[in-house]
Amino acid sequence: MSRSAPARGRHRATRASAGLRPAPARPAAVRRRPRPGGELPAPESTARRALLHAVAVGAIACTVVYLVWRIGWTMPSGDALWLGIPFLLLELHGFVALVLFVVTTWDVTPTRERLRTPPKAGPQPSVTVLIATYNEQLEVLLPTVTAVLAMDGDHETWILDDGDRPEVAEMALALGARYVTRPVHDHAKAGNLNHALRMVTTDLIAVFDADHVPEPDFLIRTVPYFADPQLALVQTPQDFYNQSSFEHHHPGSALHEESLFYRVIQAGKHNAGAAFWCGTNAVLRVSALRSVGGVATETLTEDFHTTMRLHAAGWRTAYHNEVLASGLAAGTPDAFYAQRRRWGRGAMQVLRVDNPLTTPGLTLAQRLSYAYSLSAWFDSWRTLGLALLPVAVLATGLFPVSTDPWAFLFFAGSAFVLQQAAITLLGRGFARADFSLLFDVLRLPSNLAATLSLLLPGTGTFAVTAKGRTGEDRARARVPWVLWALALVLVSAVGYAGLSLAGLTPTRYPATVTAAVPLLWLAVTAGFVGTAIARIRSSRFGTERRDGHRFPLTVPATLDGLPGGMVDVSLGGAQVRLPRHALAVGTETLLAMWVPDRREPIIFEVVVRSVQGDRHRLQFRSRDWRALAALSAAAMGVAALKWAPAAAGTAVRPGARVLEPA
Repeated sequence: MSRSAPARGRHRATRASAGLRPAPARPAAVRRRPRPGGELPAPESTARRALLHAVAVGAIACTVVYLVWRIGWTMPSGDALWLGIPFLLLELHGFVALVLFVVTTWDVTPTRERLRTPPKAGPQPSVTVLIATYNEQLEVLLPTVTAVLAMDGDHETWILDDGDRPEVAEMALALGARYVTRPVHDHAKAGNLNHALRMVTTDLIAVFDADHVPEPDFLIRTVPYFADPQLALVQTPQDFYNQSSFEHHHPGSALHEESLFYRVIQAGKHNAGAAFWCGTNAVLRVSALRSVGGVATETLTEDFHTTMRLHAAGWRTAYHNEVLASGLAAGTPDAFYAQRRRWGRGAMQVLRVDNPLTTPGLTLAQRLSYAYSLSAWFDSWRTLGLALLPVAVLATGLFPVSTDPWAFLFFAGSAFVLQQAAITLLGRGFARADFSLLFDVLRLPSNLAATLSLLLPGTGTFAVTAKGRTGEDRARARVPWVLWALALVLVSAVGYAGLSLAGLTPTRYPATVTAAVPLLWLAVTAGFVGTAIARIRSSRFGTERRDGHRFPLTVPATLDGLPGGMVDVSLGGAQVRLPRHALAVGTETLLAMWVPDRREPIIFEVVVRSVQGDRHRLQFRSRDWRALAALSAAAMGVAALKWAPAAAGTAVRPGARVLEPA
């Protein structure tokens, strides 16, 4: 059994029986977890904003001139028209997307003055923090619960467990959180939140997914916004502490696939009055939610849909562009695609149920903002069309533009470069062209499937994104058939072009350049497709035996009484370095570690699972929730734990199960 801060006499007996040696010198300073996405961005200088706007206007103007040239002087005739018209439509679609992006990101300067205003004297809004969970591992859930309990500001902590798991109830009661289940598990997360919403008696609710760990000052930074009586929501960015995930640019990089959206696009939506709820890391006004019938249950994207109803009812929303919580990004391709399919299907359901272009009550800016968000799911059709266009050129010998191919390449390339420059600058450091183009390819399977669901009956099923490790043997992910098919088509087109140039097929090219331009285009596309397939198949994104995310933790430790140091921990085990000793695999012993902010060590019963040199991989043999919570706090760098039990007195709905800590 693991132990956390036992009584002094028992501690001496435990230390003696385990042969623990006195701890090495403790660290002088408390290690704090840095905010991986950074602080609230500083206002942009006038000169920089002028540069951004000049490049953006230049990109739009250049594209307009290019499109006028294309329509007026380069449209083909005859057989080539069937290639020319689709190509022009793809270019027009790209132009519309560019304009919407420029409009959205034109101004992302945060309103810092409001954040510096201290809360008004008098009673502050009361807050209940809701942690929605279904089947997430306890190793994923515990850091969130620990951090929520440690947040500054008065609040209640509720764990909404749709999995009805006894071990989660045990954890909640041990740590001082309220445990809530419901008799009927309908409408997935939306239903879970609505069930709690009927019991909540506070003014505000803060909502966290099971894997999102808040900073201690989360409520201090967000609740002051609600001095505005018409404010319904404050959303903060999503960022991730597993920086080796499938979504991250490279291991250890803070840049991930959603960075541009959360650090730039949402900030632009805020200034347009259209920032929307993203499911977690948010605070909502209870009366506002109740005024629109609670959380929307008609779609899989209940957060997006609910915000649109709040806006239509006249409520306002705010986006606080500072990372105040970090979660787990999709670690594997399978988790990534499951998540994106769910979001995409939900977006298509919103189009069917509450089309923002026709929903009454929205402002023009809000309609455009919602339309931009929903239309982005169709961008993959443009990506696919542009990937297949050179294939059609090489297969038929027809060129979709009636001009010299090199002239076309020059003008189209110039417009493309200026567009990418505008996107990069307006992306404020979160839009890298290579990374964005790679994920344009990676999103193809999920986005195509999602948009096709708009035309197909049924709403799809709710799939919870896998968080943490699966506990299975490491295995490579399967590549979606769409990407294999695209790769096969591209390779076949190159082979066919070679045969055609050798005169071995019926296809003839008017000039060698007619084949050279699409071959160059195809080579670039094939490079991104190949990189996407290699990324999916990489062993870095396979599954792993060990449960939970590994946190680096370099603190003194003893194992079996031998001095050493921690390397990393998860909530299922640890890795320890013993410089001059090696224990046998299967050894059952005690691990003691000395972490900042604690006078006594955290002690666990462990079994040695593997030994490589001086590194010992250990598995915890039992669970002591307070010891694990202390370990979680040390690993995440959150504040010292608060063990006060949750407030009592919440009414219990018939059929609901609410367990109060003692």
